[in-house]
Amino acid sequence: MMTTVYINKQIVNVEEGSSIFDAAAKAGIKIPTLCHVENQLPKGACRVCMVDVEGARNMVASCTTPVAEGMKITTNSKSVREARKFVVELLISEHCGECKTCVRNEDCELQQLATEMGIMEIAFPGETLKTFIDDSTPALVRDSGKCIKCRRCMTVCNEIQGVGSLFAQGRGFESKIGPAFDQHLDGVVCVQCGQCAAICPVGAITEKEHIDFVWEAIEDPTKFVVVQTAPAIRAALGECFGYEPGTLVTGKMASALRLLGFDRVFDTNFAADLTIMEEGTELLTRLKLALVDKQQVALPQFTSCSPGWIKYAEYFYPEILDNISSCKSPQQMFGAVAKTYYAKKAGVDPKDIVVVSVMPCTAKKFECQRPEMNDSGFQDVDYVLTTRELARMIKQSGIDFRSLEDGTMDSPMGNGSGAADIFANTGGVMEAALRTAYQIVTGRELPVKNLHLLPVEGLEGVKKASLKIEGCLPAWSFLEGVELKVGVAHGLGNAKKIIEAMRVGEEFHFIEVMTCPGGCIGGGGQPRFTTNEIRKKRIQAIYSEDEGKQVRKSHENPEVLQIYEEFLKQPLSHLSHDLLHTKYFDRN
Repeated sequence: MMTTVYINKQIVNVEEGSSIFDAAAKAGIKIPTLCHVENQLPKGACRVCMVDVEGARNMVASCTTPVAEGMKITTNSKSVREARKFVVELLISEHCGECKTCVRNEDCELQQLATEMGIMEIAFPGETLKTFIDDSTPALVRDSGKCIKCRRCMTVCNEIQGVGSLFAQGRGFESKIGPAFDQHLDGVVCVQCGQCAAICPVGAITEKEHIDFVWEAIEDPTKFVVVQTAPAIRAALGECFGYEPGTLVTGKMASALRLLGFDRVFDTNFAADLTIMEEGTELLTRLKLALVDKQQVALPQFTSCSPGWIKYAEYFYPEILDNISSCKSPQQMFGAVAKTYYAKKAGVDPKDIVVVSVMPCTAKKFECQRPEMNDSGFQDVDYVLTTRELARMIKQSGIDFRSLEDGTMDSPMGNGSGAADIFANTGGVMEAALRTAYQIVTGRELPVKNLHLLPVEGLEGVKKASLKIEGCLPAWSFLEGVELKVGVAHGLGNAKKIIEAMRVGEEFHFIEVMTCPGGCIGGGGQPRFTTNEIRKKRIQAIYSEDEGKQVRKSHENPEVLQIYEEFLKQPLSHLSHDLLHTKYFDRN
């Protein structure tokens, strides 16, 4: 049912029950806010979104006030503008931050609102918040003095991710947001996904920077520094340089990395294809053990590419750890083969190789420091830069990113298939795995249009699909007629839903989980501010990258075939197990 309201004398028809904030957005009218989180219940915490409603005793928060038939709303009156300015001035009065030296300078919503409202001086000088720096985790840094108590981090941590690391505590001026009982983040359940850092409007939560470590390595003449770039980076990095979201900048990124001084520029897509070879073979092996040998095996098999998801399972669902693929993530596979296979081919002592990753994910900083990730004989991956950090490095170097010619990645380990590209999207790992597994089993391509398994694509939180396997090759005849049932979840709150469905008996053979909404394209280290509209544009760019490649299946990547021929021999070989597989631990 539709409701008619008047916003600034403009007729607007919206669904009954919509908030004034949403009705204004539909009419193309922007109402400022610092606490709003897309598709979540409003909190009314910041009070910046106040508007006038004819007949109301006082101004109302537009995010928490539903529309009513015939309601007359004014969003830009003098009283509204002054009230909003007053609220922002109060927030600034408590905010303990120096804009000129803050990592979020020019990427700060509080700063932007102050500029838009013409705030040129501190209206209420006085006591500011006590600053407490929490840098206890490998991935994130909290600065309590910069917190404006908007509660966005709480919303994403508790309601979207379902982790529950951050809460509001205290009252009045003494109130604060953080882990219970003033603990550090490393003392509570935190998967270090960085969604709190991505959604924070100021600099109260940020990634722990590795930029200085990377510069030091590049400038050390005794070090051979290689960089790998995750597939999600190429569809988002351009946003840091004024490009529209979803603009592919793969070639410019490769050129920029070379100009920064990296000795070799590689692509994590290579390792993503390697992951499919190992993970797909692992799934087929489990199915054979269950269907032919009648053994008790852990099914369904879960993907293991997302380190935030792995830590979530270790905390909340340790009983399913055997179900999770033993494969390392592409980042960690790359590091392991860079310091073994590539070191030998290049004639470089592995102790002198420094592996740097560019990732959309803050949890990758945690993952590379896990003590079990050293199967090369060294720490497999040394440093991780987020997309935002790479953009800062490029700007520090004075590189005119937009004027760069398109470069290419180095070989070997610099080329990936289209299947590897779609690792960036929710449903992508699943689709990539099925492209290879189905062809191995039947000798034919996945029987879907343009190799896209549409039910696992898109932004629905939990997605399901089934695929009947027919026309199997003799070696795989035991799978003839099997209805392969798969599930996909993105955002850890949705991971919980699919695990609970599995627990009560819903049948799955293979489940993909990505920590962040939208998958890696919406990672905690991506350019902010990420909305569903931006996620969709990045997703489409990744599919375009996939569709533009000649090789679109992992098992057809010639560089992957080469590493098996020269080094690993075959998927799940003894050497593959040593270098490319791992195990996880109960943190309950």
